[in-house]
Amino acid sequence: MRIIAGKLKGTSLFMTKGKNTRPLKDRARESIFNLLLHSNKIFFNFKKANVLDLYAGTGSFGLECLSREAASVCFVEKEKSALEVLGKNIEKLKKKKKTSTLACDVLSLANRKNILKLKYHLIFCDPPFKFNNADTLIKFIYDKNLLQENGIVIIHLNKNTKEKLPENFKLIEERIYGISKIIFGKILY
Repeated sequence: MRIIAGKLKGTSLFMTKGKNTRPLKDRARESIFNLLLHSNKIFFNFKKANVLDLYAGTGSFGLECLSREAASVCFVEKEKSALEVLGKNIEKLKKKKKTSTLACDVLSLANRKNILKLKYHLIFCDPPFKFNNADTLIKFIYDKNLLQENGIVIIHLNKNTKEKLPENFKLIEERIYGISKIIFGKILY
């Protein structure tokens, strides 16, 4: 796995061993970033953007955002082995000052006050493939008021997942890559 574009293009990333995390494949990650930058429906500017990377794993998505000049990335991950590798990747890329890491389950943040202090321009959700509660994630983001106006939410799911999206989630784009389904949307406040 490597950084695809930007200032850190070509830099390889450390990966976890085992099956506790499912890394986002380079092809899918490259397609996501191409849509963010070139879609007539989405256009996204990374410069000065604050990014929230939920279920961050080894951090490939958030680190790619930093390579493209995002202002900051907050990583949320609970798996100890992934957190260790994430830390090594942040250190390798010398991005500690632009990152924060929360070692906990994403949905446990719903019960914690003021732990996520920013409003984010981009929120990437990459839950385990057995996860089938996209509506719960969207409700969490909405209830915590985490998304900037016109911010984008991206959810990476198994293509066979039958998600029920709440009415306040405006679907912008949906793509299938192999066994993955990527959903792009906005939350209406």
